[in-house]
Amino acid sequence: MAQDPMREQARYTALLLDFGGVMTTSVWDSFADFCRARGLEEDTVKRLFREDPEALADLRGLETGAIEEAEFEKRFARRLGLDEATDLIESMFRGMLPEESILAAVRAARAGGVKTGLISNSWSTTHYDRDLLNELFDAVVISAEVGLHKPQPEIYRLAAERIGEPPSSCVFVDDLRENCEGAEAVGMTAILHRDPAATVARIEELFTVEVPLVAS
Repeated sequence: MAQDPMREQARYTALLLDFGGVMTTSVWDSFADFCRARGLEEDTVKRLFREDPEALADLRGLETGAIEEAEFEKRFARRLGLDEATDLIESMFRGMLPEESILAAVRAARAGGVKTGLISNSWSTTHYDRDLLNELFDAVVISAEVGLHKPQPEIYRLAAERIGEPPSSCVFVDDLRENCEGAEAVGMTAILHRDPAATVARIEELFTVEVPLVAS
């Protein structure tokens, strides 16, 4: 039996989003820029995180607070064959820019009474614009601050608890399939982010909000 679209829309009262690659331009593109600037093959960082278990373990350690930033930079510089590790993380993520259409969607949802939250695998809130976080989100969950990371189910449940809504009322947006699957496993509805326009359209559909066009 076909679902009543108005019933589906009424289900959702909270919008949760990833940061890098959703609220910003592509993380992978930023990594590629970093590699090219240092004379490496542009997919070097991407391959390490996807194919080297120790590199991924170090990243998870950084994201959950088990490894200090300086120690991660030292280890990762060694894996990349680089002599200089200072400010390595900042350099890797420097190419990410705000994705203005997604920011506009969050503002529109919040103005329409939707609760909004951030779930980010990251090592610190010091790398974020705190004023922007306060403007956009009712709840912020940073992996290193809570000792959990996506796609662990506990981090999604914690975000739902902080925002004060059951997982079944939450829509989660992420650019990684495994993180979307983690959200779905606890009862959330997930949007796999690939294209800002498509993501904005889906948010408009699920929450019956209208997002103003943003000049590109």
